[in-house]
Amino acid sequence: MKPPPFWYQESAGIFSRLTEAVLHPLAALYQFLVQRRLRSVKPSAVEAAVICVGNLTLGGTGKTPVAIGLLDIARQMDINVQALSRGYGGKNKGPLCVDLARHTAKDVGDEPLMLAATAPVWISRNRVAGAEAAILHRAELIIMDDGHQNPELHKDLSIVVIDADAGWGNGRIFPAGPLREPVEPGLSRANAIIVMTAEPDAPVDHDSLGLADLEIPVMTAWLEPAEALPAEPLFAFAGIGRPEKFFRSLAAAGGQLESTQSFPDHHVYSRSELRELRHAAEDAGAQLITTEKDYMRIPAAERSGITPWPVRVVFAEPARVTAWVQQALDAAAARR
Repeated sequence: MKPPPFWYQESAGIFSRLTEAVLHPLAALYQFLVQRRLRSVKPSAVEAAVICVGNLTLGGTGKTPVAIGLLDIARQMDINVQALSRGYGGKNKGPLCVDLARHTAKDVGDEPLMLAATAPVWISRNRVAGAEAAILHRAELIIMDDGHQNPELHKDLSIVVIDADAGWGNGRIFPAGPLREPVEPGLSRANAIIVMTAEPDAPVDHDSLGLADLEIPVMTAWLEPAEALPAEPLFAFAGIGRPEKFFRSLAAAGGQLESTQSFPDHHVYSRSELRELRHAAEDAGAQLITTEKDYMRIPAAERSGITPWPVRVVFAEPARVTAWVQQALDAAAARR
């Protein structure tokens, strides 16, 4: 779905404000169900250490690049690390190990395909079953992409990723706003915070994000291009949580943006849509470009003429992230 304007714009108009008010009872019900599940489910501990990379809002914070960054660090530490994902958007319930040669986004979702380029990835609707499957394949550390609101699996370290620009939006619970749960209880279950900024040394408003009085570590990180941009004019399209963030990043990196087109998050592109995009780009004399995540959702036979633009996370304090990984390993060892 595309985030409605009132989620992030305070002056979105009378219609949006009325819609927000109408949705308030549904938001209260959603909050009640999430909190009841968190209180009623007892987490199951497994033999491996578990680090959860989650967020408090719907989409667009950068948690998957952070998870990939953690996988990289763990591999550098010579740890048998594997990833765990719900596999949102895929038809397989799992537990299933992602095979890049065989699986598509329709099978396992787009984010697991991105993770699988770095380390083995298990998808499983049941997180405990997925973790156990990874352990059977000798996983010492499991990086769980998303799941901060899922209490099934015991977490040795919970990292909450926040987008510095979007923050908490209008501060309301879904569907009246972008929050999955209230900020204070959500942050109270975190062991560390990573604030994703648009660029290095960008200021972070700790007060507005509710981070000023936290007793847990707060660190910044940002995304940098993993490849150079094409020199020709660009027609950018994206179906992610906040497509405009991708478009701004392209412009900031020096891309010549001729046109842009947004789609809902996790959008599955049809042949007709891709054909229309090609025609529009041709008319504009531009090269089609999209996110790596979107590229994973495009069938291999339809990717010709479309350039993916991969990015990588850069941690402001990589040594601290390494210490977090070791902290999770030590915590898992202590409870065994």
